[in-house]
Amino acid sequence: MSIVSTIKSYDIPLLLISGLLLMIGLAVQYAISLGEGDLQVFWRQFIYVVLASGMFWLFSNYNYRLLTKVNRLIYALLIFALLYLLWFGDPIRGSARWIDFGFFRLQPAELAKLSVGIGLSRWLYINRGQINKLKNIFLTFGYAAVPAILIAREPDLGSSLVVMAIWFGLILISPIRKIFVVSFIIAGLIFAGASWQFLLHDYQKQRVEVFLNPDLDPQGQGYNVRQAIISVGSGQIWGRGLGKGVQSQLKFLPEKHTDFVFAASSEEIGFLGSASIVVLFFLLLQRLIKIMKTARDNLGRYLSGAILFLFASQVIVNLGMNLGLLPVTGIPLPLITFGGSSMLVSGIALGIAQNIVRQSRIMPG
Repeated sequence: MSIVSTIKSYDIPLLLISGLLLMIGLAVQYAISLGEGDLQVFWRQFIYVVLASGMFWLFSNYNYRLLTKVNRLIYALLIFALLYLLWFGDPIRGSARWIDFGFFRLQPAELAKLSVGIGLSRWLYINRGQINKLKNIFLTFGYAAVPAILIAREPDLGSSLVVMAIWFGLILISPIRKIFVVSFIIAGLIFAGASWQFLLHDYQKQRVEVFLNPDLDPQGQGYNVRQAIISVGSGQIWGRGLGKGVQSQLKFLPEKHTDFVFAASSEEIGFLGSASIVVLFFLLLQRLIKIMKTARDNLGRYLSGAILFLFASQVIVNLGMNLGLLPVTGIPLPLITFGGSSMLVSGIALGIAQNIVRQSRIMPG
């Protein structure tokens, strides 16, 4: 196959959109690092982008049908890794989320999000139309719930909720009866109430309370949210310029490379720049929806759906907490937030989506 034919087999809009988001992310990380006088974070992020690009190329050329079979081993290894963290993990800022290999810190929860989506997609494809059996609903729920519970125990409630959001999203696009969907929503509300009473840690409850009323703890839990909102607003229309953000450069805004990177970027590139990021993510999700609708088989449809829900849940939650619309949960903004595990998973996920496109064009169903 010629280079031109290879390029034509890709979803070009998705390729361009994800590339633009990567470049914006690097520019923001560079600007923040430049203001700090230390470009170490930027160069590490640059390496992560290169590695993620390699993963993208690899998985865009790896048949997604084979990947779903290999995923059984990956899922088992991830469960083992999550158990390892639970028993032997070294807490960093109160959470044992990373396995340190010296040259790289792996966050198994990030990989678990994608692995659960792949595994559920394969099950729904193989067991066509059998999701309406109650035992099968519980089977798929358990498949997602086991890693979600282990992730929540790290503790990392945000990532565990993303895992369950992927399960719920895939259930919604499966041929399931509406009565079951309504039952899930009711059960979820009951579980949320019970979790508030018996499962959530005090600091997690406080995050929700501060989200509802930031003035409850303006110098504590409410500080991050208030500074994020100030950062977003201070950028006004055009922004203060790259590397010139007052909130981020004077260190009023915490976690500016990670959780609140959108707030930091909004201050420096303004409303127009931050709105462009939101529009690009909207277009990214739109392309994933199109890929889901045009996939050559149900396996590709479910896989692209899992990738759609993976990106959508993280984008909505991250932007929501940066704008003070949702509680702070520590969910990354794909392709922009600093972090190797998140970047690699994004690259793999987009590579799988492109392989679904290529398989559909080369061998239409």
